[in-house]
Amino acid sequence: MTLSTMNFLFVADPLSSFKTYKDSAFAMMRELQRRGHTVAACEPQHLQWQSGQPVTALVRRIELTGDADDWYRVSHQGREALRDFDGVLMRKDPPFDSEYFYATHLLEQAERDGTRVFNSPRALRDHPEKLALMEFAQYAPPTLVTRSAEAIRHFHDEHKDIILKPLDGMGGMGIFRVGPDGMNLGSIIETLNRGGHTSVMVQRYLPEIVDGDKRLLLIGGQVAPFVLARIPQGSEVRGNLAAGGKGVAQPLRDEDRVVAEAMAPVLAGRGLLLVGLDMIGNRVTEINVTSPTCFQEIQQQTGFDVAAMFVDALETVTQVALS
Repeated sequence: MTLSTMNFLFVADPLSSFKTYKDSAFAMMRELQRRGHTVAACEPQHLQWQSGQPVTALVRRIELTGDADDWYRVSHQGREALRDFDGVLMRKDPPFDSEYFYATHLLEQAERDGTRVFNSPRALRDHPEKLALMEFAQYAPPTLVTRSAEAIRHFHDEHKDIILKPLDGMGGMGIFRVGPDGMNLGSIIETLNRGGHTSVMVQRYLPEIVDGDKRLLLIGGQVAPFVLARIPQGSEVRGNLAAGGKGVAQPLRDEDRVVAEAMAPVLAGRGLLLVGLDMIGNRVTEINVTSPTCFQEIQQQTGFDVAAMFVDALETVTQVALS
């Protein structure tokens, strides 16, 4: 099937902040342009709705230059209706704060205007990246979500070695490990729990973290054949790349494939075209839906073109909607 040229809008962080050597949104843009599609970008703050009108945004249509530094040039700038694009990709990085929440409502209104948005705004709201794990508890380590300091202490008494993390963290921020001696547990609870005002996620420590916190990519209901194992360095307990972890691309293990293939069609059926599944050992620890990454690290180390797999899926769902 020959595809016609399509127009795609990225709702993302400022283009000036992109680290093009590792940014997955950049890899998507590059592959879309390579296939002859046109690319535009805006930030969530540029979205706007007025009664009687479709959702619009202050948009910059861009062309990628191939230059490492001045990597794009603006061919046109102006306010445009989102429904005039063949697809809108929500790629704003966390945190999922109030403004992100409001942006999903504007994007959902754009869907009512006839716009196709990936990932689905409603699905973004319905799948907070840590709490979405509750639905798939059979694949997760023992986990507790609570505001109760007492419940956290009981969980530690039961499991001895635990990980505590805030529900709104990203990149490994605010993650603590408490071993059997319970050292600093009280202080850590106070830091994360804030006197019972803030919910905390607690999980049993998984010693398989020494082999990496694996990022699996679910694209259009399919599982990418390679993963990125983010391996903690030195005495660090966190494998996140932002926390200094080393990314090592590996073939997808059969036992991980079984878990991922059970979850992938369920999530895809809810409008989640792209999901980043985090696994330690054979346990799922997080379900990332806002702006999953690791495209370029996997391609650079294995040669497998994740961006091409993603654009294949994007073209398919977009073309179906247009036909």
